[in-house]
Amino acid sequence: MASTSKAISNSAHQQGQTCIAFSRDGKIAYTGGLDTLVRIWHTDQGEDQEPEAAYEADEGITAVAAAEGCWLSGGHDSDVRKYLPGKAQFDGLVTSAAGASIRCLAVDPSGKRVAVASDELSVKIVDLDEITNVVVLEGGHKKRIRKTTWHPSGTILTTSSSDGTIVAWNIFDTEAKVENVIDGVIPEVVDPESPEFMHDCSAVWHPSGQYFFAASRTHEIVAISRSTWTKTSSLSDPNIVGATTALAVSANGVYLASACKQEILVWSVQTKRVLWRHPGTPNAFTIQIAFSPTENLLAWTDTEGVLSRWRDAIPAGSPDPVRQTAASGAQGTTTKRKPTPPLWGEEPDADAEGGDPYGDDWIIDDLGDGMEDEPENAKATCAGDGFVKEMVSITKAQPAFQPGSTPMENKKRYLAYNMVGVIEVTDQDTHHIVNVEFHDRSTRKGYHFTDHFKYDLGSLGERGALFACPPELDHPAHVIYKPYGTWSTQGDWTYALPNGQRVLGLAAGGERPMRSLRDPSSSGGDIQGQGNIVIATSSGDLTFLSGSGMERIVIGVEGEYVTMAAAEEYVLVVHRPGATTIDGSQSLVATLISFEDFQVLQEKPLPIPKGHTLRWIGTTEEGAPAIYDSAGYIHLMIHHRRPNRAAWARLMDTNLLERKQGKDESYWPVGLSQNTLMCLILKGRQEHPGFPRPLIQELPVRLPFRNQDPVDSLIEERIARERIHVNLARDALGDELTSPDIDKREVELDKQLIKLIQASCKADKAPRVIELVKRLHFTNSIAAASQLAGFYRLIGLQEKIEAIKLWRENNATPAEEAREGRRGFTYEDAPLVRPKPFQNFNPPPKVDRPGLARSTGIAEQTEFTASSVAIRAGRSRAPQDSDSCSTSPEGKRKRDDNDDDLSSNAFDVETKRRAVGESDAVVPSPKPNNPFSRKPGQEVKRNPFARKPELNKPIQKSESFFNKVEVAEKRPVAAKGKEKEKEKKDLSRQTTLFGLPSKPLAEKEKRTKKKIDAAPEAEESKQSSPAESQAMDVETQDATLVDSQVRPDPSGVQTDAQPLAMDDEHIEWPDSPTAATVDDD
Repeated sequence: MASTSKAISNSAHQQGQTCIAFSRDGKIAYTGGLDTLVRIWHTDQGEDQEPEAAYEADEGITAVAAAEGCWLSGGHDSDVRKYLPGKAQFDGLVTSAAGASIRCLAVDPSGKRVAVASDELSVKIVDLDEITNVVVLEGGHKKRIRKTTWHPSGTILTTSSSDGTIVAWNIFDTEAKVENVIDGVIPEVVDPESPEFMHDCSAVWHPSGQYFFAASRTHEIVAISRSTWTKTSSLSDPNIVGATTALAVSANGVYLASACKQEILVWSVQTKRVLWRHPGTPNAFTIQIAFSPTENLLAWTDTEGVLSRWRDAIPAGSPDPVRQTAASGAQGTTTKRKPTPPLWGEEPDADAEGGDPYGDDWIIDDLGDGMEDEPENAKATCAGDGFVKEMVSITKAQPAFQPGSTPMENKKRYLAYNMVGVIEVTDQDTHHIVNVEFHDRSTRKGYHFTDHFKYDLGSLGERGALFACPPELDHPAHVIYKPYGTWSTQGDWTYALPNGQRVLGLAAGGERPMRSLRDPSSSGGDIQGQGNIVIATSSGDLTFLSGSGMERIVIGVEGEYVTMAAAEEYVLVVHRPGATTIDGSQSLVATLISFEDFQVLQEKPLPIPKGHTLRWIGTTEEGAPAIYDSAGYIHLMIHHRRPNRAAWARLMDTNLLERKQGKDESYWPVGLSQNTLMCLILKGRQEHPGFPRPLIQELPVRLPFRNQDPVDSLIEERIARERIHVNLARDALGDELTSPDIDKREVELDKQLIKLIQASCKADKAPRVIELVKRLHFTNSIAAASQLAGFYRLIGLQEKIEAIKLWRENNATPAEEAREGRRGFTYEDAPLVRPKPFQNFNPPPKVDRPGLARSTGIAEQTEFTASSVAIRAGRSRAPQDSDSCSTSPEGKRKRDDNDDDLSSNAFDVETKRRAVGESDAVVPSPKPNNPFSRKPGQEVKRNPFARKPELNKPIQKSESFFNKVEVAEKRPVAAKGKEKEKEKKDLSRQTTLFGLPSKPLAEKEKRTKKKIDAAPEAEESKQSSPAESQAMDVETQDATLVDSQVRPDPSGVQTDAQPLAMDDEHIEWPDSPTAATVDDD
């Protein structure tokens, strides 16, 4: 967070290298610069004081230091001078470097010795009381020494060299030796005239003496352990980019101050996070920073020669930076937390068993009593004192940024840099010069103008340029839009924000011009409009405006705004809906909002790895959203035109580029196409492009596939990448089936697939061939694959491919399926239509829910169901009436009308199942039907007892049937009427299965006794055809009556005229009743 107090600034020296040191009592600050002066500043006075100056130096001052009873200075003139404390009175020379520039002066904790570092390869340790006592440290470095510092105990001296090494010297009374050499931590800087040579590379010791801090070459602040001389931890912040130029530790070691670019940061040593920030001098970087040893004061000097004093840098309520604790002792102390009481009695002492297994320094108490257990009433005490304790996430939230924008550096910056053009800004102190240039000058004309509002945000769209300025005093923040067309003189317009609000981000979108926007015709040239404008404000909203300045809608941002980019049809907004996670995730979400009706088309979290931040967002030439993060990954949003079905596809990993192998470089994206990444190359630790403007480089886009096959991997990657872009183009078709461009690209895809199919056929990989064939787009391509399988004599595989081809020809093509899918998306996401009130009084339609229907059983109709009661009853009485039944000569019984009707009905019931839901009522007796008529849709029922005819036997006509019919026709009509009445009377009674009464009548019994076999007629009936035999089995009631008047057989014995065939099944018939004799009279 930013501190509420402000720093006091004084112009102390000329531009260039400067230095600062506090006196032992902290009341005076000494500063030196290239103007050969050392100024003495009183810390209790304001910015209007006139400091005293020392003029003895012949060249610029590079180092100052305060000792016990004096203060020292050194510079490019190779001399180290001593002065009286707090005064500019010269007290003599201490030592000289024999023509080499003095780089650093370091006084030991006792204030009696000074270590002098120079361009020489050695370090001198001079006794200030006796300057002839000099200890020279040699052999530790191969290049000039830049910085030197003392251990709090005064027994170790660390020196930092321009070769990137830190050497720890063990110092005794008269001897010194190298204890350890630490390499690879600080950067290597050889040129003493470069700005990086002025950066602070010293090892800043913590007051505990257990470790020291150093600014690493990776732009981190690392902690090096005293016991192992290795890195133990680091202090870093994702929002801090660039090298650390200065370091200082507070008197008690609770805080660490660092300088990065134009900002001063105060860190917590314990939590390793930034607590407070303070802006530095614009267009300058801090060279040296120092804490006051006695008060809450932080001071620094920079390359502009300015001295800044930040009083009350540590706000009230926070731990004091000066109060002495156990950690501020010279030797350093290690403490252990109070042990937790055991649950089950006393535990053995760890010291008695050989000491603490974790070592003596497993916890370093940086806060003195900070590691002590807090008393029960501590919370109440803190609350009463006004302290507020809060849970703070370790991950710093990424602030809002504008894509393609850079910070002001050397009074120049970029406001926008994309595939349309560049917006450059030059600071002229009182105003800015804005220069707008385009890559395609045939379409748009560049221009420049004077900016008195000092715009800090800009966006370059297809239809115009957008600028925004911050609020200042009574002037509110406002936005100005400058369309590219020149046919209208009143194209520019301004949009002002309310007081107290500021602009966080801008986005200018619109359709690409169909013709040159430089056409000055009165007709307007291009009539596609002036685009769409989106403004993100500090009040947490997105304001949508048209290209002419008309406000359309204001949408609230669900969280903290981060950045956005606009395309032709939509705007991509990145925001943070909540807080960052403790494991390093930024928790960013991208939302796609349509310009047409402000629908949220997509809302997807960004796939940024943990510990990394978003660097760039934009759109491809096809209009798909794309992002780039600090890990080097480029992701593309595929299926972004399908509502709520998009996904982030990893399109490229810049760490795998061939040109990056063995190089220290990064990339600054400008645009993205199907096969190329347009970017600027950043060398080393460069964070953004500088001036003059670098050229845009093209890097090949490659999917990060892991297949190592030298041939197939390249083809597979090309196919997969091409398919992604073909699907994006197909999603934009709408109701159209395809386009010539898509067909051409699919043909090229099929050619690549055929190459893979040929390689798979050659290697006899049938499953892979089948998979590849299914991915082909055209039937001609499938036919070519079939020919390949036949060429390699894979007959079974060829048949499968032909089956796939036949299936493709009989079904919808992939293009038709894709169109149906697009239509389905429109139907699924259609808005709900609200019915009009009082218009429809009908009951709501019935909703069919098969899953909630009551289960019902299936009733199966058999002869044992309730509907077959009458049939079962008739069958049960059949044996009782066997005596009264007449028997045919072949052993078959003749049936009357009732018998025939009931039996046929029984046969139908037995062969058919009852329909589901049919009632179980008793089936009524059917009406008599013509037995000789054939029912429609029903086959002729064969007599199961009929014998098979002999093929060679002559067919003879039987006259038995006609004789019966003639007798029946001669019967009187009255007899027929009586017979019908008798039939009705008999039907009312309970009958057997064959329609016979349960108790035979006396008259019926008499007729049965008079039955006589007719052998000749039986012989004729046996010689008849099967159809006639079957017809004879089915007789009416009249024919049954005639049967009783047949002439008797003289022999009285029934004989079969023809034996059974060999293949006929033998039928066991019951014995026939004895035939009764009939008298002639």
